[in-house]
Amino acid sequence: MADTLPARSVHRRPRPGRTPGRAHVAPLDGLRGLAVAAVLLFHAGYLGGGFLGVDLFFVLSGFLITGLLLGEAQKRGRIHLGAFWARRARRLLPALAVMGTAALLLAWAAGPPSLLGFALDDAPWAAVQAVNWHFIAEQVGYFDASDTRLFSHLWSIAVEWQFYLVWPLVVAVAGRGRGGARRVAVLAGAGALASLALMIQLGHAVDTTRAYEGTDTRAFALLLGALAATAPVRRPAARVPGPVADGVCALLVCGLVASWVLTGGQNAPGLFQGGLFAHSLAAAVLIALLAAAPGGCAGRVLGSAVPRRLGELSYSLYLWHWPVYLLLPQEVFGVGGWARAALAIGLSLLAAVLSKLLVEDPVRFRARWATGRRGLVALTAAAVVAAGVWTVIPRPQLGAGTVDVNQLMSR
Repeated sequence: MADTLPARSVHRRPRPGRTPGRAHVAPLDGLRGLAVAAVLLFHAGYLGGGFLGVDLFFVLSGFLITGLLLGEAQKRGRIHLGAFWARRARRLLPALAVMGTAALLLAWAAGPPSLLGFALDDAPWAAVQAVNWHFIAEQVGYFDASDTRLFSHLWSIAVEWQFYLVWPLVVAVAGRGRGGARRVAVLAGAGALASLALMIQLGHAVDTTRAYEGTDTRAFALLLGALAATAPVRRPAARVPGPVADGVCALLVCGLVASWVLTGGQNAPGLFQGGLFAHSLAAAVLIALLAAAPGGCAGRVLGSAVPRRLGELSYSLYLWHWPVYLLLPQEVFGVGGWARAALAIGLSLLAAVLSKLLVEDPVRFRARWATGRRGLVALTAAAVVAAGVWTVIPRPQLGAGTVDVNQLMSR
């Protein structure tokens, strides 16, 4: 959700041997904007299959990260893993810490006791990027119990972070020397198939939390994106004639949107028996073609101002929207339904813009206070404040009847 390619937007067709990650591909920002819009509408209760937007995020992350890693390996002959992880931490953790701290304070001030109690339980797991396994252990179902958990949406951030810890090690070893990109492609493809097999095995359970939120069962989306970033896929994609690539991209975009509209949730036929994999595979093909030919009609539409700007806000918007949805009263100024959903989305956008301007961009682009000793002091202070807030907020006494689901937003 948070990955971006450096440099400026391009609308030219790259050479077959070009390494992704050396230029900014605007349509991919637009895809990210579509994905976050789908998730927002799903959580607002108006798009039954909008949760599939998370899979599009996963595929994009796998593609962009692998492109950057292979580009570095090709240029320098090695991958500086410490620098990579530091960049990921700067990109993801400051905004996450600010949102988590603010959400706990808002839940303490205005939320029901049950929401605050669960948030205090879940916060340490979110902080160490393992909240998905915490929810699996607690059997907190994403589709039927997450309305009581302020940080339930962070399961996907945890999956991505765990991928960022492991996959660069694989690429650093397998991507060395002649034929490195081919070896990475084989490992990505094999890993995706193994992940699919595991999801099919676990997806028959009554409680699908393990299959839906497990890092191993969701890895295929990230790995399919990684596969799309390797030369064995990029080269054929770059040779597809422009009009053909543009037509296929348009069909795939329409297909993805149709799947979001027609899928009715976790009980959709075949969802855990290959449906999620097929969606991710379609997304990977779309991304590969858009990266090869961003100047077509589909690329220009996706790279236009509205979806692109929404995509640039997608990480902070994803972080903030769920706490806003849960903490906003069911009726605001006497209105609910679509009006409340529109207000919730508007407030989420406002929080996302402030997060980007005041937190993410200064850290990412190394403002004076975010670099050197000042940066270390700021990071330490932020960690102390977050831990202090979690420590001092009084834990509510939960008893029978505490959970008031009418105060929480249903999907």
